[in-house]
Amino acid sequence: MNFDAYARTGVDLVNTRLDDLDDLQVLFPDENAWMRDEVTERDLAILRRAQKRLRDVFEYGTSGRDAEAVAELNTLLEAFPVQPRISGHDSSDWHMHVTSRGASVSSEYLAGAVWGLSVWLCEYGSARFGVCADERCGNVYLDTSSNCCRRFCSERCATRSHVAAHRARKRAAVGDQLPVPAQSEPLAPVS
Repeated sequence: MNFDAYARTGVDLVNTRLDDLDDLQVLFPDENAWMRDEVTERDLAILRRAQKRLRDVFEYGTSGRDAEAVAELNTLLEAFPVQPRISGHDSSDWHMHVTSRGASVSSEYLAGAVWGLSVWLCEYGSARFGVCADERCGNVYLDTSSNCCRRFCSERCATRSHVAAHRARKRAAVGDQLPVPAQSEPLAPVS
């Protein structure tokens, strides 16, 4: 099982807009096309609730609240248990599924996502769970940097944030150098 790939499905869920069933299409790549065909409104509601809870896990990790991140993941593991099984059609197609046959789309998706994030936390620690430092973004990410120093979900957000900070510093510097206008004497009334 590729735990990193499962963990990334958790990131994808948190960062995906979930207004309607059409929004779920980005969560189900071609290898999971069956999920697109079988997803229901009930799955959407379950995925929305889980999305908020998984965001909490990232916020707990970012703020150093390890015990709360672990407690939330344990609760989610109970709600969406992993029940591995081998699936496929012949010896060239065997692969693992994380839930029992007949599980709902949301159960299958969330069992993998929660399992992947749980393994990630045990392997790397909750400090590797990040929330983008760009105030306009808010996406979550898994910090894969060598020294746990990542602050942004993408290069795009990092660049946008750094450019905005640079421009703000330049405006402040120019503002400090502008002469202070002299106060003028009030005009005397015309008679």
